Amino acid sequence: MSRDIEAVVFDLDGVIVQSEELWDAARRELAEEHGIEWPDDATDAMMGMSSKEWSRYMHDEVGVPDPPEEINRRVLAWVERRYREELPWIDGAREAIRRIGERFPLGLATSSNREIIDIVVEVGGFEDLLKVTVSSEEVEHGKPAPDVYLEATKRMGVDPRRSAAVEDSTNGLLAAKAAGMRVIAIPNDSHPPAEKGLAAADVVLDSIGDLTPPIVRGEQS
Repeated sequence: MSRDIEAVVFDLDGVIVQSEELWDAARRELAEEHGIEWPDDATDAMMGMSSKEWSRYMHDEVGVPDPPEEINRRVLAWVERRYREELPWIDGAREAIRRIGERFPLGLATSSNREIIDIVVEVGGFEDLLKVTVSSEEVEHGKPAPDVYLEATKRMGVDPRRSAAVEDSTNGLLAAKAAGMRVIAIPNDSHPPAEKGLAAADVVLDSIGDLTPPIVRGEQS
């Protein structure tokens, strides 16, 4: 169904950059340094969490003895080094941002830390397109809570019900749905969303290359 969409908010990890593997590797390496075997459910559990939430999870559930603040600092430094060496862009993502940005104001709502957001915006040359960027560390609750999307649309001055979100993960899709947005799912093959995440989507695309203004408005499916 077509909706009067006034803005589009992108997720970052898994939609614009193929970075979930980097975050996972950094966390696993830290656990391994302490001789801790990685729990089977830890990777999925932390997907979408804010830095405050996943660093606390690493301490409380995984068993890393460092304080959560130190866990966050070390993991972030590891990922930031890799980003500065080479950003793992997803094919077609930069073109899609520019294509959609010609028609709609754009925002970014992500679980990544502010430092990571700023690197992506700078290297991608998105300063003029992504005027509003929000990290879930800047709101009370990470995804699947809607906080980061509600904050992004608030800063953009638009009604979330007249906005679209572009997401890949289960928690991200649920967060966008809870915010009342039009939800566009682009599943990432490395970490495909669960059925409950896909069920929250208004449309599911094969790749970000398929994202067009008519898709955003619901004129095509």
